[in-house]
Amino acid sequence: MRVLHTSDWHLGRSFHRESLLAAQGVFVDHLIETVRAERVDVVVVSGDVYDRALPSVDAVDLCNQVLRRLVAERVRTVLISGNHDSARRLGFGADLIDAAGVHLRTDAGRVGEPVVIDDVAFYGIPYLEPELVRGPWELPERTHTAAIGHAMSLIRADLGRRGPRSVVLAHAFVTGGQASDSERDISVGGVAHVPVSAFDGVDYVALGHLHGRQRMSETVRYSGSPIAYSFSEAGQLKGSWLVDLAPGGQVAAEFVEAPVPRPVHRLSGRLDDLLTSAEHAPYEDHWLQVTLTDPIRPRSAMERLRSRFEHTLTLSFAPEGGVRETAARPKLAGRPEIEVALDFVREVRGEAADAEETRLIQEAVEACRTKEAMA
Repeated sequence: MRVLHTSDWHLGRSFHRESLLAAQGVFVDHLIETVRAERVDVVVVSGDVYDRALPSVDAVDLCNQVLRRLVAERVRTVLISGNHDSARRLGFGADLIDAAGVHLRTDAGRVGEPVVIDDVAFYGIPYLEPELVRGPWELPERTHTAAIGHAMSLIRADLGRRGPRSVVLAHAFVTGGQASDSERDISVGGVAHVPVSAFDGVDYVALGHLHGRQRMSETVRYSGSPIAYSFSEAGQLKGSWLVDLAPGGQVAAEFVEAPVPRPVHRLSGRLDDLLTSAEHAPYEDHWLQVTLTDPIRPRSAMERLRSRFEHTLTLSFAPEGGVRETAARPKLAGRPEIEVALDFVREVRGEAADAEETRLIQEAVEACRTKEAMA
């Protein structure tokens, strides 16, 4: 069986207020072309189908288009919800849609019920908010490791009765994975990681959440996002894993590179050099994050940069031999919510929150995340 492992589509996402729907549409076309050219049997999407719990109309329309096109190709598709998705909304009508060959697995209570395609069992572990599953599953602790561990115990129990080849889709942060600035923090009490050993016992694990392709083991991999969603992803190769499952359970995987409608890049230097040097010509059509090193902040720097680099999105200043000055807001993307909140308290009050205040803020942050996960 041939499986195409994708994840983190984040349909509807913008990049520093620039819409990415057109670029995501290019990826959709590439996905369909790959399915045809490589004779893919099953497409798996390991969470974060949308960028937010209430996606825009255009994002929903694009998702509808890609699923309809996959059905037309007679390819089975298995999707799970990620921490950006609303599990309830994404999973609406799942039992009805199954008949079309699109299998939405967003209910934590059904992780032990596979989608069986030929003789391969596909198990979906949607993003598990520990606070929501701790009670129903009687977990000993409120951690991602406990949640994933219990989900995998249900899967292994079903596999013991069933015995076919197996693929697990999971949306989690596996220990040793390399994060980027565009992933939302999912830590609980400072702990977000799950050991790769938690997934022992299955033939292939298709991971989602981290945006860079990564091989945690020969059979446990992140596909990464299909396009770059932050400047920290500059230089990453984007695409999907093409996975072949042999009858005996052997796994071979090859990375299929996705097209890059507009690359991202970081530039640094003095303004005049950036505007005149030929070495920067290849980046004139890139999304750019620019750091100016002039000893004195140049006038109208952004306007002058955009005269050559039309798609400059962010600008900061780091004078040579001086103290770094930033023209933008303090960095928020990719940081844990609790850190942002505590920084705010420190900024407006002039001193750090005490232990009791920190506890209350932590409880408020986790309550908001729990509410969002139930949306």
